[in-house]
Amino acid sequence: MTDSEESYPRLELHYPRPVIAFDIGGTAIKIVVVDARGDVVHTRSVRTPVGEENALLAALVDAVDSTRRDFPQASPAAIGVHITGLVDDDRGVVVLAEHLGLRNVAMRDRLAGLTGLPVAFGNDARGAGVAEFEMGAARGYHNAMVVSIGTGIGAAVFVDGRLYTADGFGAELGHMRTTAVGSTAGVVCACGGWGCLETLSSAKGVEGAYARATGTAPAGAERVFAAAAAGDPVAEAVVDSCIDALALAFAQVTAILSPEIIVVAGGLSGAGEQLLGPLRTRLDSLLTFQRRPVIARARFGGQAGVIASALIAGRLSGSTGNLSTGTRE
Repeated sequence: MTDSEESYPRLELHYPRPVIAFDIGGTAIKIVVVDARGDVVHTRSVRTPVGEENALLAALVDAVDSTRRDFPQASPAAIGVHITGLVDDDRGVVVLAEHLGLRNVAMRDRLAGLTGLPVAFGNDARGAGVAEFEMGAARGYHNAMVVSIGTGIGAAVFVDGRLYTADGFGAELGHMRTTAVGSTAGVVCACGGWGCLETLSSAKGVEGAYARATGTAPAGAERVFAAAAAGDPVAEAVVDSCIDALALAFAQVTAILSPEIIVVAGGLSGAGEQLLGPLRTRLDSLLTFQRRPVIARARFGGQAGVIASALIAGRLSGSTGNLSTGTRE
């Protein structure tokens, strides 16, 4: 377990006691401890165990135990967890997390039983969306979409000030198809389908496309973007395909939902204007009469999910302040 170099903003919250927050992605688990003043006082990350729910739970329990042992003054009152995949927030169940090899796991109740702490639980993309909607780049808008691009692609959609969930099945943007019906062109997705958006435009998709083209696996999607900026023609083609597919997906969403703003979050948002500039141009070329959404980088970037976990943990611990309910009147 290693300390993170990231710096976090003070949260607009006041906790009676500290909370511990987890953001479980397809590659890494981000862990933060937030004190009673809303300051992040400790951060760590571990590699996500894949394919075994007991190993994942053991990693979470170990992080809680380590916090209690190493920081007794910050012993948590509650735990907040956001996880990638199809999640039933109300029941605290991971219905399907294809990148983690999980299906129908009662994660919330099992973690609560193992730690003796109350656990707040939800989908990572929706959590990141709520953080950006209440405290970040989408604050002040009523119709918004926050797209988290990491190992996979997820989204949070807000319509007339309310978070749209469809019982946990909504806004699975990463599984919008980029190929024709019945086609087996493109790459098979972790979900079993062909040509899903995240096979082209997620961090994992970008890495995979570059590896297939060159025979060399890059050390992260950010390296592919850096190579493209330096003039590598293969990297340029991979980045172009990533942006083209995102623009098409955003155009389809715009035609249906007409968001005022689309916020790009997650690890790939670190590419900044190298991603967002061409994305705006290509999206604009695809739209006709539709309202043009603002395309913005998330305020919290790749931190949005774990910040959202701190927010929902704070709700359980009785915090006051700018806590999100996922609605705006």
